Amino acid sequence: MPENRPGALWALLATSVPMFMVSLDNLVVTNALNEMSADLGIGQSELQWVVNGYVLAFAGLLLAGAALGDRFGRRRVFLWGVAVFTLGSAACGLSGTADQLIAARALQGAGAAAILPVSLTLAVAAVPPARRALAVGVWGGVNGLGVAIGPLAGGLVTEGLDWHWIFWINVPVGLLALPLVHRAVRESRGREGALDVAGVALVTASVIVAVWGIVGAADHGWTGPRTLAGLGGGAVLLATFAVQQRRARQPLVPAGMYRIRSFMLSNTVALAMYFGVFGSIFFLAQYLQGPMGYSPFEAGLRTLPWTAAPVVVVPLASALVARIGGGVLQALGCVLQAAALGWLALLVGPGVSYGSLVPALAVAGLGMGLVFAANPATVIGSVAEHEHNKASGLNNTVREFGGALGIAVITTVFSQGARAAAASGPAAAFEQGLREALWLGAGVVLLGAVAGLLIRRPRPRAAAGAERQALARVR
Repeated sequence: MPENRPGALWALLATSVPMFMVSLDNLVVTNALNEMSADLGIGQSELQWVVNGYVLAFAGLLLAGAALGDRFGRRRVFLWGVAVFTLGSAACGLSGTADQLIAARALQGAGAAAILPVSLTLAVAAVPPARRALAVGVWGGVNGLGVAIGPLAGGLVTEGLDWHWIFWINVPVGLLALPLVHRAVRESRGREGALDVAGVALVTASVIVAVWGIVGAADHGWTGPRTLAGLGGGAVLLATFAVQQRRARQPLVPAGMYRIRSFMLSNTVALAMYFGVFGSIFFLAQYLQGPMGYSPFEAGLRTLPWTAAPVVVVPLASALVARIGGGVLQALGCVLQAAALGWLALLVGPGVSYGSLVPALAVAGLGMGLVFAANPATVIGSVAEHEHNKASGLNNTVREFGGALGIAVITTVFSQGARAAAASGPAAAFEQGLREALWLGAGVVLLGAVAGLLIRRPRPRAAAGAERQALARVR
């Protein structure tokens, strides 16, 4: 790729804007949940699906989005994704019932699944090889910015206008992004010409069925028929997918990727990190508005020490990946995130002030930023260039599945803790449930730190094969 490739900046901008919308909508509803609950007359179980309806479709279809990009053209699929996401956003804005909103959120998630994995591949391809780490840093920074602004924007719009408008703001952005992407981004394809339809169907079904069962555990118990059916069905479908991939001529995930140590361990870090972050933010936002009494906008503003930190940390940390190594940075980020969640668990209680929460929130933001920077850089750097799209698709699938799983499992733990303390009053019950949820999140994120420490930094002179050559470029 020539060093003076024209339009690299515009291509980065064109791929980043839709991806910003996708990351924003992961958490944009968190500070609007109380208003949605009152307006639509729904409880915690339905609120989970407002979040997970998006995340499940997103996670379940990410590998399909990556495979479609390789087959039909990455820019083309990216444009499809932007169009579907924009249409889903309009449908969310028009929703008048919980069922309509959940269905529209799933449509948004389907569009997002075509945007996110392809956006990273297109961003990396837009710049010379020497600047790819910088491109990944920009991509991660924009992703972090969407996560940061999501709760704040959701609270501000909900309080100033109405919760429906948190979705309407995506529509003009999507309409502007379509011509920009068409003009600024060059088309590209993968090496394979066929689409693994059976693999797409199996992996999508396995993710959705498994999390459907887990979400139901909050109401039906972990030994209930629905929960066991979901977990068992998901396991069977995933096992079938694994067998099918070995026999497929052009599998969704090449078998060689599973043998790349840094690739697999980085995906383990992503699963653990998103489990703890999404599940914790889901209830922290409600805690700020419930027991602490803040309005939706005030609650969103007070999450910024956590959610805004990656905007600053990601670009700085991206420059350190080459010097320190992606595994070390991921491990450090997980340690900081786990420590912050445990710190918050110790602080939550009667009469706690917001000021006492700020240091823990800032540490959480620092940890999240380090992982946001090092994780995609290590994943992309672990595979050959023609496998970037598939690697990104799998990495994002794991991340979003971790987020959905975190919300589902932590909701169950929260509900059990709250019921145990129900006699002490609503505020005390919420605090007890939140404490138990935060401790669980901290424990899972700490497992991610162990995975990060196991990522080895190969010596450049010993580099051989796709993994080591790519890692040498990143590190």
